[in-house]
Amino acid sequence: MDDREAHARVERVEALLEQIEGLADPHAREKATEMTQALLELYGEGLARVMAHASGGAEALPEALAGDELVSHLLLVHDLHPVSVETRVQGALEEVRPYLESHGGNVELVRVDGGTVRLRMQGSCSGCPSSAATLKLAIEEAIFKAAPEVEAVEAEGVEEPASSMKVIQLPVAEAVRDDDAPAPASGGAWATAGGLPEISGGGTVVKKVSGEPVLFLKVEDVPYGYRPRCPGCWKSLANAALQGTELTCAACGTRYDVRRAGRCLDAPDLNLDPVPLLVTDGGLVKVAVGSAAVA
Repeated sequence: MDDREAHARVERVEALLEQIEGLADPHAREKATEMTQALLELYGEGLARVMAHASGGAEALPEALAGDELVSHLLLVHDLHPVSVETRVQGALEEVRPYLESHGGNVELVRVDGGTVRLRMQGSCSGCPSSAATLKLAIEEAIFKAAPEVEAVEAEGVEEPASSMKVIQLPVAEAVRDDDAPAPASGGAWATAGGLPEISGGGTVVKKVSGEPVLFLKVEDVPYGYRPRCPGCWKSLANAALQGTELTCAACGTRYDVRRAGRCLDAPDLNLDPVPLLVTDGGLVKVAVGSAAVA
C-alpha cells in the first residue's frame, strides 16, 4: 500500500466513524463505538510495544516481537510474523517433548508442506493406538497455538486400532465419567489438575478434572496421567498397586508399564489410555480433557 492508498483508507475510516455516530439505534451506535475503541486500544498497545522492543536494536527485534504474545498475534493476523512456520512448529514440539519423553516416546518434524505439518512419532509413541489421541491433544494444540496458519498435522508411526479388535469409539466422558458429573471441557482443552500433593511422596490418586476422572501417579518424581479403567477387566484402577514402574490392577492382577505409555506386561493387545499431561513452571499439572478413547 503506497501513501496515496493509505491516505484514501484513512478518509474511508473517518467516513465510517461519522456513519457510526449517526446511527439511529443507540444500542447499535454504542456497540459499534465500543468495538472501534477496543480495536484502537489493542493496536495502539501493539504499536507501543513494537516501539519499546525496537529500542533493543534491529538484530534483537524479530525475536522480541515474536516473544511478545500481543504483538505476535497481531503480526499473525496480517501474515507478518518474523519467525518462520518451521521455527515456530519446532518450538511447539519442544514444549510437548517432555510429556512424550516421560512416556518413552518422542516426535520429529519431517517437513512443512504448505499448511500441513508432517511429523514422525518415535519410541513408545510409534505404533501405539493411544498415540492418535496423544497427537491430537498434546501436539496439535501446541502447534496450532504457535502457528495458527497451519491447517493440518499428519504423523508417521501412528496406528489406529485394528478392525479385528472389534472396538467401538466412545467419548471418554460417556465411558468413564459418573452419570451426575458435569460435562468436561470441550475440544480437548487443557485443564488444571493442581499441584497433586496427594502423590507428592509417590503412589496413585484418582482425581476429577473438569468432570473427568484421571488416574495420577508419580515415578521418580515424574507425574503421569491415565484413564482410570483397567482394559483387562474394565474395573477402576483407584486401588491399583504401584511398584516401581509397574501398575497392577487390584481386580484382575493385570500389570502395566506406566513409563511406556501404559503398555500391558501380560497381554500385548491391552494398553492403558494415557492422558496428555504438562507441568507448568510453577509446578502445576495440566491435563488435556475431553478426548476420545477406545472402549
